[in-house]
Amino acid sequence: MIQTLVIVFAGLLGLAFGSFLNACASRWPEDEKVAAPGSHCRSCGRSLSWWENIPVLSWLALRGRCRTCKASIGWRYPLVELAVAALWAYCAWQTFAAAPELASGTLDYLAWFALATGVAKIIFLWLLVGLAVLDAENFWLPDRLTIPGIFLGLVLATTRSSLTAFMQFGGDISFLKHMVVPEVIQFWFLGAVIPGGALLVIRWLYQMLRGQEGLGLGDVKLLAMLGGWLGVKGAGICFAIGVAISLVVALILYMVPAARATTTKWSLMKLPFGTFLCAGGIICGLWGNSLLSVYERLFGM
Repeated sequence: MIQTLVIVFAGLLGLAFGSFLNACASRWPEDEKVAAPGSHCRSCGRSLSWWENIPVLSWLALRGRCRTCKASIGWRYPLVELAVAALWAYCAWQTFAAAPELASGTLDYLAWFALATGVAKIIFLWLLVGLAVLDAENFWLPDRLTIPGIFLGLVLATTRSSLTAFMQFGGDISFLKHMVVPEVIQFWFLGAVIPGGALLVIRWLYQMLRGQEGLGLGDVKLLAMLGGWLGVKGAGICFAIGVAISLVVALILYMVPAARATTTKWSLMKLPFGTFLCAGGIICGLWGNSLLSVYERLFGM
């Protein structure tokens, strides 16, 4: 019963935070503040009523249009809200699956570890959904998300390590001697620097050879963020997934008559690689251990 309630609550909370993410995605590119002015139609400027701000339901009730000027309200709004809700509910389910004793209210060190991991995961996924939307719509990966995201990975990993050590040693002060903070810092530092540095070199080489920018610095910072959370191997898997998705999208676009009409135009077509990296991060964030096992079996490292 407790498990079901927590999963439902996580989903509802995800709807609310998905709605906030929509506001950020709409206002930040226009250099507007998120807090003010209040919610309004982006077309006619009319302030929205409370019932027009209910995630998903308002969009359905309005049939995707402003009730005053009839301007279209994009599919992005309900999709982002549902995506965050589904991801958070699934994270809650994963947390209970990793520590079934949480359902009975027992909080041993394994439960604390699972809880800290679950909290870190929902923050991580929320950031990735926001970055994916902003890059897909604006080819923009803002520093206000990537830079805090890089360092937040260190903070939450250290917190998780501290909680684990604290519970293992019964709250005795001796737990301080058993914390693995140096290892956590090393994991975070190498995970952020190596993938980010490698992508920075690729970016420089492409620019030198082609005389134009192929990757933005935002992509470099995003991969550094992914590495800080998931480690070097995890960032490598995210990069591989991102490249695979981008190739599939590029081939599909090439098959579209309008894009295929001129090869030059198709070859210069911009793709939101950051969005594809975020997709890889979400997949790796949810099923990272399974993917790492496959990686180690294939490459033996």
